[in-house]
Amino acid sequence: MTKPVLAFCGLTHLCLCSGVAAAEKGFSVILFDPDPARVAAVSEGRLPVVEPDLDALFRRNRARLRVTHDPAELRAADLVYLAPDVPTDDHGLSDLGPIDALLRVVKPAMAKGATLVLLSQLPPGFTRGLPGRFGRFDGPLHYQVETLIFGRAMQRALEPERFIVGCFDPAQPLPDALRDFLAAFACPILPMRLESAELAKISINMCLVASISVANTLAELCEKLGADWSEISASLRLDRRIGPHAYLSPGLGLAGGNLERDLATLVQLGATHATDTRLVSAAIENSAHRKSWAWQTLRARLLDRQPDAAIAVLGLAYKENTHSTKNSPALALIAQMPGRAIRVHDPVVPATAAGPHAVPTIDPLDCVTGADAVLLMTPWPAYRELDPAALARRMRGRLLIDPYRVIDPKAAIAAGLEHVTLGVGSPASEVPPC
Repeated sequence: MTKPVLAFCGLTHLCLCSGVAAAEKGFSVILFDPDPARVAAVSEGRLPVVEPDLDALFRRNRARLRVTHDPAELRAADLVYLAPDVPTDDHGLSDLGPIDALLRVVKPAMAKGATLVLLSQLPPGFTRGLPGRFGRFDGPLHYQVETLIFGRAMQRALEPERFIVGCFDPAQPLPDALRDFLAAFACPILPMRLESAELAKISINMCLVASISVANTLAELCEKLGADWSEISASLRLDRRIGPHAYLSPGLGLAGGNLERDLATLVQLGATHATDTRLVSAAIENSAHRKSWAWQTLRARLLDRQPDAAIAVLGLAYKENTHSTKNSPALALIAQMPGRAIRVHDPVVPATAAGPHAVPTIDPLDCVTGADAVLLMTPWPAYRELDPAALARRMRGRLLIDPYRVIDPKAAIAAGLEHVTLGVGSPASEVPPC
């Protein structure tokens, strides 16, 4: 049986990872973007995103990948995915303009009868409304829930847990090209009505937000009561009702844009349809509250008594294994200290992302040299290899603020550092009675 030819349109994170995964599964793939400069860079292997294994898989499958800015080449595709990243503003609201603009280029270029699938994250009702705004489609139109996680995108693209496919009529069989492509991944396929699929993605993220908010709320109590959240979370992971893969690690508020987008969408939907979304608003408030943890800790532990202290920040990306700084806790921290010459280091993100006063450094040890306080704001794997004793020798002060417990606390204390991390309070003997 001849495999369908696939096209993925919009050369951003989602599109590239999804297209390369399809090529890895043996499909011929067209990677399309109307921007000639972006196409030229990708054609030369200069990918605009950082993702583990993406570059290696792109090179390995280069013979199956046709990169083009010519929409006429989409006529060769049996199955076309519209898959650009959807940007969000500082309030988590999506800008859907680029989706419409790309669709105006892609729709007329497709072969008659070819299947179009929207893979980008879209609000409920968007897909069903397309024929009314763009006219009749010459082939099947579907929405598919994307599974991208920054830093694990290729793993998720190659090993999906399930496919959620939105359909105008879920009772009808999927188009042959879409069915044959999804079957190559040997995982469950869940057809459902369009609005259900669009809301399913938001529902998944809302459950993750709930777990994160619980972890943040209780971790903060641990810091006040002398408890250790890592001890408690270990017991929760052994509870069948919660499980080993639950999002139970405390953090510095929501970041990256996707979760924030879904919370903003739910608040909007609640206002439009007069439903109760106070739970969503509480999660937004909890996120904002926890974003200040690093700044408040730095002030209380050092800056209130030593305002001119030298500060070093390790990590600018919002999480490890990604170039994204969307709502980055590190950048939010640095923004609290305008004009201060802060030494910074990140394996991927340039120092310019931290503002004009950030001082770039060549490696982590160079970054911490002479610092009174070091804040380890992104849990990059390379930072886990840092020797606390080497950090202590390079630092002038002793304060190591390590929210994600990248450095082993016992080793840090043994090196003479004051190690502060999320969810860990002072010993019980130091905690005043309630």
